[in-house]
Amino acid sequence: MSRQTTQRMVIRTPEGVEFGLILAGPVSRFLAWLVDSACLAFAAFVLSTLVSVLIPFQGDLMAGLFAVALYALFTGYRIAAEWLLRGQTIGKRLLRLRVIDAQGLRLGFSQIVVRNLLRFVDALPLLYFVGGVLTILSKRSQRLGDLAANTVVVREETFATPDLERILPGKFNSLKHYPHLAARLRQRVSPEAAKLALHALQRRDALSPEARASLFAELVDYFKSLVPFPEEATLGVSDENYLRNVVDVVFSERTPAAPPN
Repeated sequence: MSRQTTQRMVIRTPEGVEFGLILAGPVSRFLAWLVDSACLAFAAFVLSTLVSVLIPFQGDLMAGLFAVALYALFTGYRIAAEWLLRGQTIGKRLLRLRVIDAQGLRLGFSQIVVRNLLRFVDALPLLYFVGGVLTILSKRSQRLGDLAANTVVVREETFATPDLERILPGKFNSLKHYPHLAARLRQRVSPEAAKLALHALQRRDALSPEARASLFAELVDYFKSLVPFPEEATLGVSDENYLRNVVDVVFSERTPAAPPN
């Protein structure tokens, strides 16, 4: 479930762990849209230049193909970008924005398709007037596409490196013995997932043993699905220590740890 405070959405897991996300406002979202529009305009210019060379030879055919390609470009760019970049386009990445599921769940491809297909309605009558009004009036700054897809746009925060020694001191991180897999994990873990894992560790003493075991098992399964490590890196490692290792990898410097003596 989630509850809303001023420009911040707080998501609460069934185990009682809360983490807050800063909602993106209409101004930052509009700026991201301008960046994406500039990228699309440049791509359309390149496409039209290529087609203009071929049109004299196949006029009607190439004109039809150009219209189809232009439609596919403007429709497919944001869908492909948000899927491949995990909720971001070029504009959103530059503005440090990200689309996520409104309940904090993993963003689904169908949600990305729905929110972008409805973009044409949000853009009416021009310059995203409908979408802009809804973003201002909505409690979670959602345009029509977000409401239909159950998504929100949040601002990514810069996290300070946590003091893991205060959370679980003196633990060898077996994951850092595989630097290429650790780098892949850093690349694939979203800031929201990293923040949730960190908060789960920080709040572990406030959870009942059953809730802690359930939450940690669910988080560990998720992180293992992102990047499978060799069995020798995880053998005998509890879910709590595995989660600590993941947080250590995500937040620490990109240097492998030495093996234990």
